Amino acid sequence: MSNLPNCPKCQSEYVYEDGALLVCPECAHEWNPNDSQTETDTFIVKDANGTLLQDGDSITIIKDLKVKGAQSALKQGTKVKNIRLIDEDHNIDCKIDGFGPMKLKSEFVKKL
Repeated sequence: MSNLPNCPKCQSEYVYEDGALLVCPECAHEWNPNDSQTETDTFIVKDANGTLLQDGDSITIIKDLKVKGAQSALKQGTKVKNIRLIDEDHNIDCKIDGFGPMKLKSEFVKKL
């Protein structure tokens, strides 16, 4: 049995070779083991205007957003401080004053 590295994305040990690439059957991540290991798992998040967002930025909501399970919607113009970016569908994790912890999509916000 060959000594293949674990998947860099999900750490699965069930990695197999497919030509020049290594493939993870659990998360479907493919990578070239000969590439430099400087590949980072960073991702780019842009607001509705195309401005690059970073952890710690302040944003404002650009349209009223209905929130499942909440009695009221998040209103347009609501300001949010100190965001955290995550690699999910709702890629902004934040705490909104008077509302609590929330995950937002970057397409509904703009950077202040």
